[in-house]
Amino acid sequence: MKRLTSFCAVLPLLLLAGCLEVDQHPQWLKGEYAGKDDNRHYQVRFHNDRLAWWAAVENRNQKQNEYNRANP
Repeated sequence: MKRLTSFCAVLPLLLLAGCLEVDQHPQWLKGEYAGKDDNRHYQVRFHNDRLAWWAAVENRNQKQNEYNRANP
């Protein structure tokens, strides 16, 4: 009897836990994403200068090239 009582006490809590789930998918309006626009890295760090950003990436990649490091 005690087991049934405890089960009846916990059952509404379990049902409410399932009902409180919040939808986490972004809204779509007219076939487009309606969430926050994400800024590109070159827009934030390089003042919208895409060529400067690309040069920085290429420079970083060249420093990671093992052939250039072994034969300077």
